[in-house]
Amino acid sequence: MLEELLGSFDIAFAAATLGASASAICTTRGFLGHSPDFQVSSLAYLDFGVFPASLVVGLLMGFLGTAYNRTILVALNLSSRFTAFHGTVRAGVIGAFVGAVGWFMPLLIGSGDALTQSTLDGRFTFAALGYGFLLHFFLGPISYSTRTPGGLFAPMLAMGAQAGTLFFAAWAHFIPYLNATPQHFAIIGMAAFFASVVRAPLTGIILAVELTGSFSLFLPMLAATFAAVTVASLAKCPPIYESLREAS
Repeated sequence: MLEELLGSFDIAFAAATLGASASAICTTRGFLGHSPDFQVSSLAYLDFGVFPASLVVGLLMGFLGTAYNRTILVALNLSSRFTAFHGTVRAGVIGAFVGAVGWFMPLLIGSGDALTQSTLDGRFTFAALGYGFLLHFFLGPISYSTRTPGGLFAPMLAMGAQAGTLFFAAWAHFIPYLNATPQHFAIIGMAAFFASVVRAPLTGIILAVELTGSFSLFLPMLAATFAAVTVASLAKCPPIYESLREAS
């Protein structure tokens, strides 16, 4: 996470972080085992014919990540304007709305891990994925606008997996000879969407690989995160955590 926190690499910080990370991983595996967080079947290496699709999905994630960052900031700005309502009241109203959504669609609320795993398992139809992505895209900023303890990390992974799967379905419909599976592009989408929102491409790639154990996707993820970060940079959209720090 040095890329995200510092915006650069320093040898002393990097060495200390690597040592601490190795110790933490060994301890965690001692208690929880060696399986990755998300269970994905072994994925084959992709040939070079997939790289154009990887670049295109990266471009798409760049636009989506930029829109997501700006939606979060707009939601926070709108929330702060309701000065007539105490912060607890605002949080309660938004919480009631999210709870109502969860009553009918429980996978769309919470950390998002179950939604990500279901997406990786291919349990949703194209229409359900599209509807779920749109709703999840706005639920995150609405929830974050309460300014109560929460997070953006897990929801970003869920939306990246959904968007990557949707992209694969659309691409395969028009170009059916793509040598890949929905799982390939769900994981590529996770890395690229994270890279666009946080502006940390290496962190996004490493996280996607660690969480899914998909070491075969390094090259297409490099192409996708490159495209995603390029779009977000050209759009002059700051990383989300930097924007939140300035807005606080």
